[in-house]
Amino acid sequence: MLVSGGEMRPSRRWAKAALLVALVVWLVPLHAQAQPASETSPEQCARQILARLSPEERVGQLFLVAFQGDAQASDAPVYHLIAQAHVGGVVLLRANDNIPGGEDAPQALQDEIRGLQRAVWVEAQQESLDPESGEARYPPYVPLLIATAQDGDGYPYDQILEGMTPLPSPLAIGATWQPGLARAVGEVLGRETAALGINLLLGPPLDVAATPHPGSPGDLGIDTFGGDPYWVGQMGKAYIQGVHQGSSGHVAVVVKHFPGYTGSDRSPAEEVATVRKSLEQLKQIELAPFFAVTSAANPAQVADGLLVSHIRYQGFQGNIRATTRPVSLDPQAFTQLMALQPFAAWRSHGGLTVSDDLGSRAIRRFYDPTEQRFDAFLVARDALLAGNDLLYLGMGFHDPNDPDQPTTVLNTLKYFSQKYRADPAFAQRVDAAALRVLTLKCRLFGSFTLSAVQPQPDALAVLGKGSDVTFQVAQQAATLISPAPTDLESVLPSPPQRGEHIVLLSEGLSYRQCSTCPPQEALSPGDFQQVLLRLYGPGSGQQVRPQDFTPLTFAQLEAWLDDPAAHPSVRESLRRADWVVVGLLDVNPHDPASRAFRHLLDAQPGLLRNKKVVVFAFNAPYYLDATDISKLSAYYGLYSKAPPFVEAAARLLFREIAPQGALPVSVGGVGYDLITATSPDPQQVIPLTWDFPPPQEASAAATPSVTGPLRVQPDQTVPVRTGVIVDHNGHPVPDGTVVRFLLTTPGGDQVQQSVEVTTTDGIARASFQVAEPGLWEIRAQSDPARQSQVLAIEVPGKPGEATASPQVVVVAGTPRPAATPTPTEGVLAPPQHRRVEGVDYLAALLVALLVGWGAYRAALQQGMARWGVRWGLLAFAGGMAAYVVLAVGGKAMTAALERWGYAVAPGAALVGALVGLAVGLVWRALARHSRRE
Repeated sequence: MLVSGGEMRPSRRWAKAALLVALVVWLVPLHAQAQPASETSPEQCARQILARLSPEERVGQLFLVAFQGDAQASDAPVYHLIAQAHVGGVVLLRANDNIPGGEDAPQALQDEIRGLQRAVWVEAQQESLDPESGEARYPPYVPLLIATAQDGDGYPYDQILEGMTPLPSPLAIGATWQPGLARAVGEVLGRETAALGINLLLGPPLDVAATPHPGSPGDLGIDTFGGDPYWVGQMGKAYIQGVHQGSSGHVAVVVKHFPGYTGSDRSPAEEVATVRKSLEQLKQIELAPFFAVTSAANPAQVADGLLVSHIRYQGFQGNIRATTRPVSLDPQAFTQLMALQPFAAWRSHGGLTVSDDLGSRAIRRFYDPTEQRFDAFLVARDALLAGNDLLYLGMGFHDPNDPDQPTTVLNTLKYFSQKYRADPAFAQRVDAAALRVLTLKCRLFGSFTLSAVQPQPDALAVLGKGSDVTFQVAQQAATLISPAPTDLESVLPSPPQRGEHIVLLSEGLSYRQCSTCPPQEALSPGDFQQVLLRLYGPGSGQQVRPQDFTPLTFAQLEAWLDDPAAHPSVRESLRRADWVVVGLLDVNPHDPASRAFRHLLDAQPGLLRNKKVVVFAFNAPYYLDATDISKLSAYYGLYSKAPPFVEAAARLLFREIAPQGALPVSVGGVGYDLITATSPDPQQVIPLTWDFPPPQEASAAATPSVTGPLRVQPDQTVPVRTGVIVDHNGHPVPDGTVVRFLLTTPGGDQVQQSVEVTTTDGIARASFQVAEPGLWEIRAQSDPARQSQVLAIEVPGKPGEATASPQVVVVAGTPRPAATPTPTEGVLAPPQHRRVEGVDYLAALLVALLVGWGAYRAALQQGMARWGVRWGLLAFAGGMAAYVVLAVGGKAMTAALERWGYAVAPGAALVGALVGLAVGLVWRALARHSRRE
């Protein structure tokens, strides 16, 4: 029917429905609208995909497979594994020729990865028959995991040797003692691996070099962050955070080698090592870093997976006569480990376990010491039932009865599929593991589309741009091992001068990116010479000239030591030398040349007498003993042979930079014990402050006064804390360092109370309750640091007396610390309201709804239902728009919230709603005016 103004009255039901739609739109808070369009969690995403997979496809998700050669050829066996057999991931390794070399290596590698992902996508577009129902179906597209290892320091720890930023070794990062630099290195690695299309990183290593084993097959060398469990965990967390942030969450991190190689005396690839340690002992050292990266408060610092090593333990459950199987294959030991907190909580949130290579020689020898038989499918089954979710099958995963490794992998997949259908318990275990793998993939890719999975060609522009980070690590890691800094000036008063003869000795390392790639050299004496000439040669100050140098390799030196008559020039060069500058790597028992310098020190000590002998350890710093080091002028630790570290060594030699790092492992040759070094520095005065949480209840608070000790009521709790307690190197002591708080009589003569606690982030906290009236003092000790500031408190004889502010009493001979904020008298202050909360949203929503509904009802009363809907919606939208402005924030909004608290949101909504209603009224007036004209 017609109403005034010629309007058609809409139904009230329609109008109410429109308001209801508006309400639904705005019921999602602002922070939720900032989330991706898909609200499906990674686990929900994984469950939806798992429900659509056939048994063969579910089984395939459990396998991470190595393959031989690159994947550029469409008929490569790997294509059948990923497309037809539904293998869930592949591993790219240098030794398998998976990674191309040459100038175009990054582009070729990215193309290879794009081809692998596309092959899986193309197969998912093909119609297939369900093997059980016989019905036609399109299998869901599930992207591949593309894995590699890139621990740092180039060959042999990196798989990709060309095109990427040369990154430092983990030990070099550890020598900086700065988690921020570990994060920066991780960011570079995450950014560059993501650009290539790699989405699964097998590393970093979290093994603890508690007791170095120089020359042993189980020696960790530089493939560790250090020898202290706490600091290895700190560096690991920061590194993981960097990878996640640098890759924007598109690269997963699988830390290794769980539960740790500490104490191993065998090469893990060659033989399963047996370590005599109980589970309780493992918790103290080996497991501590893995605890740290599975329980970090910051989700970005949490590892996505654990790479489970093939190591066995004698006395694991306390019985020294009982030995486990390799942990990766032992269900009982594996279950005990995963039942520990925080591992149990981490697993409940999707934490992934990945087996180490099930085709390694160590595993083959464990199952058959003669290495004649290898029941591959049983090995894979044992690993799955032990608790591994993702099974890593290397090139050694080859049954001698099969023609090649791909055939063995296919037979294993068929065995798993058959057992899945026949054994419900086995099927349940497969589904649980597949769900974890799919959850990780959902977290990495968000949506399973080819565009979301494939790397973009223009992403390669970020490669090789992180050398400044590596050089910063080199500067901060460089360590003067011997002599003491105070003695260096007298031993080496000046750097090399023009005309002085310098012999450059280094081992040099030859490597190839692939079997057909040309050989390359790392740390050759010629390379070191070129760096010195570039920085200090004719074009840069002319401190040295090309003719001042004689480069010699360790192989040449060893040849002369074995047959002096055949190589007289080596002796003559050493005899003429004013300086002998040596670049050391590790000691390889199978390479006599690696021991050439030590051989020189033993066999020809007189030849180096009165010469300036400077040694740079570009690997672990513990390969020289005390006698060797006594024959050197200076001994530096660089910990990595990446080119920026060679440059840092040159600058150290010429005194352009000073060493900033500290040894992260024990070095017996200089008497450096890491446990002692990370214990509290006995020369420090431990800072102490009150630890009252602001605000404090007025009834229990101490009140300020001009002078005097803190006056408290009898039995009142008095909280105190230390400042950061530092170790011998000036770094915060590790978590768990014991601190004793003492409540004493004045002067410390008698101890009334003693509280023993441990540190977190270098700080310890405790509380005291004092009942007896009098003057008392609080001190702190952390052996061997026994001096601290002193806090004084006074308990009055009569309750209710006026109280006074605390005063920090400083131990004699130490400077007075800055004043510490103290609790003040008064009513309990409300907490600051600095940002919108759920209460604000609900209040604003209610006000906007009320104004909008009121506007609608008012118009309806006048017979203007259509304008009522418009006014109601405009008022509601205006109110919520004002809330959005408040929620987005800014200094003015924050100041308003701090001043007026919870009244701001409804007030803003009311103003916005009235503005919206005003707009509606103006609109109505303009419409009526237009119709009159």
